[in-house]
Amino acid sequence: MTLHRSAMYVALTAVLATAPVLAIGQDAAPQATTDKGNGSSKQKVKNLEAIQVSATKRETPLQKTPVAVTAITADTLDKERVMTVQDITKLVPGLQGTSEGDHDVTTLTMRGIGNDSAKTEYADPEVALFIDGVYAPRAESATSLLMDIDSVQVLRGPQGTLWGRNSTAGAIDFETVKPDINGGFYGNAQMSLGNYSQSGQKAAINLPISSTFAMRVAVAHEQHDGYVNYQNPGSELPSVAQQQTAYLASGGNPAKFQPINQALYVQGGDKYNSQNQSAARISALWQPVESFKWNLSYEYFLDRGTPDMNVMQDPRPGQPFWSALIDTAPYLHRTSKTVRSRMDWQINDGMELTYIAGYNRFSGASNYDQDTGAILPTSFTTGGVYQDDRTNSSNYSSYSHEFDLKSTGQNTVDWILGAYYAAEDNNIRFDIPIMNGTQQGTVNWQGSFIQPKETVESEAVFGQGVWHVTDAFNLTAGARFSDDTRRNEGGINWGWAYDPTVPQVPISPGSLPQDVGFSVSQHNDAKYHKSKVTWLARADYEFTKNAMAYASVSTGYKSGGTQDGGALYQPETLTNYEIGAKFTFFDGHMTWNSAAYYEDFKNFQLSAPIVYQNGNHGLGFSNVQGSTRVAGFESELAFQSHDDRANLVFSAIPEKKLGTLIYAGSNDYAGLPPCPPQSNLGTCMNITGHTLPHAPDASLTAIYEHDFHLPDGSRLTPRLSAQYQSMQWLSVFNLGSGDQQKAYVRSDFSLRYTEPQDRWYANVYVQNITDDKVRTNAARFQEANGSFVYVSQYLPPRTYGVELGVWF
Repeated sequence: MTLHRSAMYVALTAVLATAPVLAIGQDAAPQATTDKGNGSSKQKVKNLEAIQVSATKRETPLQKTPVAVTAITADTLDKERVMTVQDITKLVPGLQGTSEGDHDVTTLTMRGIGNDSAKTEYADPEVALFIDGVYAPRAESATSLLMDIDSVQVLRGPQGTLWGRNSTAGAIDFETVKPDINGGFYGNAQMSLGNYSQSGQKAAINLPISSTFAMRVAVAHEQHDGYVNYQNPGSELPSVAQQQTAYLASGGNPAKFQPINQALYVQGGDKYNSQNQSAARISALWQPVESFKWNLSYEYFLDRGTPDMNVMQDPRPGQPFWSALIDTAPYLHRTSKTVRSRMDWQINDGMELTYIAGYNRFSGASNYDQDTGAILPTSFTTGGVYQDDRTNSSNYSSYSHEFDLKSTGQNTVDWILGAYYAAEDNNIRFDIPIMNGTQQGTVNWQGSFIQPKETVESEAVFGQGVWHVTDAFNLTAGARFSDDTRRNEGGINWGWAYDPTVPQVPISPGSLPQDVGFSVSQHNDAKYHKSKVTWLARADYEFTKNAMAYASVSTGYKSGGTQDGGALYQPETLTNYEIGAKFTFFDGHMTWNSAAYYEDFKNFQLSAPIVYQNGNHGLGFSNVQGSTRVAGFESELAFQSHDDRANLVFSAIPEKKLGTLIYAGSNDYAGLPPCPPQSNLGTCMNITGHTLPHAPDASLTAIYEHDFHLPDGSRLTPRLSAQYQSMQWLSVFNLGSGDQQKAYVRSDFSLRYTEPQDRWYANVYVQNITDDKVRTNAARFQEANGSFVYVSQYLPPRTYGVELGVWF
């Protein structure tokens, strides 16, 4: 055992002996420095205490920043094969990610706070996403394919003062690689091949145009076949004689009986859970003088994959786990165009002005098999249902402007003042045909949700100051005033009118609902307007240059809004009480950062697809009354020597209880009890005091890699990462084992060869080595005999492949 590895063992033993729980999560990989001559990535050990973050809107050392923040470098993003925002969850304590199929949205939960029932792209998150400091209201457009990312900073706890609305539980900032004026011409490229016909290509080049201007071009493409196979209807559907018996037993006319048309079930083409994404970014840096620089980028993103599919938790006999009886072919078509701009002007030695602006245009359409084939039809009009959740069109336009004026240099008081404005203009048409038995059957219910104009306007001013009372003791205070307006103009929910003279067929995308048997069920015109002040108070003390602690009280806020029927829902607020400590050991080669927190959540917003007592469907928002309380502890340990790098990431959330919500409903959970008349819901459940979903009592991620130096100067680097999570609920209903993900361990392994001059590398990898089936959500259907069939989406099965990368 080497001296460094012995030191690591002693340090880890000491920490484990003195701490009841601990973890590590900040990136521990050696920093890659760019060789200006050829752009090769040279491995050089850099002290962990030198990592810089911008959590306070200014560059500060991670170990001197009194905020619970995880910093992940490009090296770790590459080695962990991070391609989407969901892939970073195991690297961050208390962060969980899910996807929802019918709209293929990404939802995040931080420290037990999130809303994975917010299934439409229009819903607001509790964890705010930023790219180069620009807020991204639609996560699907912003982070679907992460490429050429320099670092990721995850700020845990409410960030309402500096980072604004919708950062109730935290904020994530992705920083892209910027052009380099002085670095010369260099770049990198990578290609990969794997199972499920996986292939990937990405490349980036730096282009110094002049002494004041440089550009960078990055492109990426990733694809793989779908994980969910098509079941053969011939082996699943009842015989024609059984179909006829069931049809007649239901009172059907014998003269109108017809066998189920097996051709209506999908047997070929693209499968669910496939990837086919492409992206390109052109970035420019102009720095005419030392005191001014302007970073500008344009990004284009295409998604032509397929949505993620729910599969049965317990497959029918004879059917493979990764399969479904599909009657709606998957379809996903998304395009995103984004402009981001940042100007920094050093006005004088003590003051800097920053202007950050962004614009995004995101559009999409999709088809999704919501019935998942979980309940088999007994005839063409009886038994199960056919349900196609179809986004005919959706368009989202957003832009934002932010001005930050802040002090620079050495001051008794460091300050920042800011102003912010953001706006959205969105529209969507979403159709849901639901037919009895099969799509040849009679109408169970049909809806068409047409929202031609939904707008958001958000204005804010903020300020924060840090008083350096002594060289070691600091006091911080800040506040933000936000003013939010949301409007729904002309929105109409159309429902099936059950007119016997109208043919009972699924509505086609080109039909107007008023022309094919629909009537207005709800007008959604409404306006929401409210203001809110969020604030922060914090004290931190540096005991030594290698040890500091802090205590803070901070608040977060997510605005209310309009919902179906023109009703309003209220804003939610979060008060976070937190203490934390950061330590550095062994001349900066090991860091240990921990935080304990208590969160008091008011008016927590829950949304879900619901059925009203009159039979109409809609998307309902509810505010949980009283306090929703969460308490937890999280810790990150990182170590690196010349040849060894290790991380531990730990989170414990022993307390996570909902407040009061007596009438909670969701179409995803059949068989909920009938609701009393005053609720206006068809079925509902009292979830008061239930445990929050996606908040395991304990989770631990461990990562270790070691460089073996070969005689010719090349390196062989095995890397093993594993994550443990205790049991967690998958919904607020807490309905038993089908609504849980049991405790699991999921692990990955890679082996990388790097040639002596660091000009190229080859890597083999296996992800989810033991092929564990990890649920990220749950829903249930009810059979005719009253029993339930549970379905879930899952993290990917075992994948493996090889990568080849070059630097030039």
